[in-house]
Amino acid sequence: MIYRTLLTSLTIFTLATCKNQNAANAEQTKASQKTEVITKSEAPTTPQQSTPKTSTELPVEKTEVKISEKVTEKQTLSNKKGMIYLKEGENKFLKEYEMNVTFKRMVEDSRCPKDVQCIWAGNATAEVEFMGTYTRPVTVQLSTSNDASKGYANTEKFNGYKITLEEVTPETTSAKGFKSLKGSYQIALKFEKDSGSPSPTERGGTTTK
Repeated sequence: MIYRTLLTSLTIFTLATCKNQNAANAEQTKASQKTEVITKSEAPTTPQQSTPKTSTELPVEKTEVKISEKVTEKQTLSNKKGMIYLKEGENKFLKEYEMNVTFKRMVEDSRCPKDVQCIWAGNATAEVEFMGTYTRPVTVQLSTSNDASKGYANTEKFNGYKITLEEVTPETTSAKGFKSLKGSYQIALKFEKDSGSPSPTERGGTTTK
């Protein structure tokens, strides 16, 4: 009887001890897992190095365009519609007007120099030769002014056209006069259809001054 009671007590004690040990092991396991979770969450993370973006676009250089407001006077003739331009000594065949034109020479240039103040504007006279397809050559003198009393004519008629001296360049200066500019002159002639009476040049005559 005593032995049975002792055996029963020993069995109960052993079961209680095992139960306590299992509980302790479970608590230890939970604590270990919790520690591991905390360790992982608190572990310092290595920051990712951001790769610098490379731009394929080149910087646009802004070029400052400076526009000069200073207007310089041109020494060559400006191209205008309906004008024929000739250099001194130049010859051109004008198919549209059926004639050959030659700027033979500059006869006179008494125009006021551009850097001098004058009372009279002066005059420039060019010697020009015209020859139509079926006419003899005719030499005329065309002037920038139109003063019959001084023998200046700005316009001549030839081959059914009225021809006017519109421009003469370059202008003279106090440093460069007529003699210095000889050979470098240019003229502009304007051609207009003429329905009026024929001039001496149209009748084949030669006009000289």
